[in-house]
Amino acid sequence: MTPLRRAALSLLGLALAVSLHGAAAAHGVAEGDKAFIQNNPGMNIIPYLYLGAKHMVTGYDHLLFLFGVIFFLYRLKDVGTYVTLFAIGHSTTLMAGVFFNIHANPFLVDAVIGLSVVYKALDNLGAFPTLIGFQPNQKAAVLIFGLFHGFGLATKLQDLIASREGLIPNLVSFNIGVEMGQFMALSVILILMTLWRRSPTFTRNVVVANAALMCAGIVLTGYQLTGFFTEQAV
Repeated sequence: MTPLRRAALSLLGLALAVSLHGAAAAHGVAEGDKAFIQNNPGMNIIPYLYLGAKHMVTGYDHLLFLFGVIFFLYRLKDVGTYVTLFAIGHSTTLMAGVFFNIHANPFLVDAVIGLSVVYKALDNLGAFPTLIGFQPNQKAAVLIFGLFHGFGLATKLQDLIASREGLIPNLVSFNIGVEMGQFMALSVILILMTLWRRSPTFTRNVVVANAALMCAGIVLTGYQLTGFFTEQAV
């Protein structure tokens, strides 16, 4: 198998990661990290930097969405523009949601995050002019969905942070860690994308890759909606 074909398979594997590893990993917080947050009140800059980076690198929902966003972006300037919009949205609701203690049902927020992956796959396939009669503004959509991605994490941190001592520096550190993790993950995705785009397999597998991406988003959405309705039934 050639390196280019391996790169293509790696990208397709990323799109299927949710179904293979479980959608719960998208915003889940490891028990060890949870224990640390709850048992160490006060300012903890380095640990929160680590937790933020770890969340992004292991956050399948974020990675799937970013994969879809950069799928047809060939210039670094365009990649930077869209990723910056996503980061602005993500950072805004992460910081505001925790600082102002804004609550929402985490299952519903994560369901919207799953739909963001479905949206981007449909967008890459050029489906919206046929389905709804017009093309949504792509930059606005990335910003808006970024707000939901950030709020999804905020709903989790609200349940973990028992003390507001050192809250602002910890939140800033966590957010910086998230952006560091995003940069690392995005760098790997871009390298693989560059290899894949140089191969004839890219053109042949555009539909397959985005169909896999859409399926992963549907799995995410279905998982979270199931959790919501199960919670309501209890």
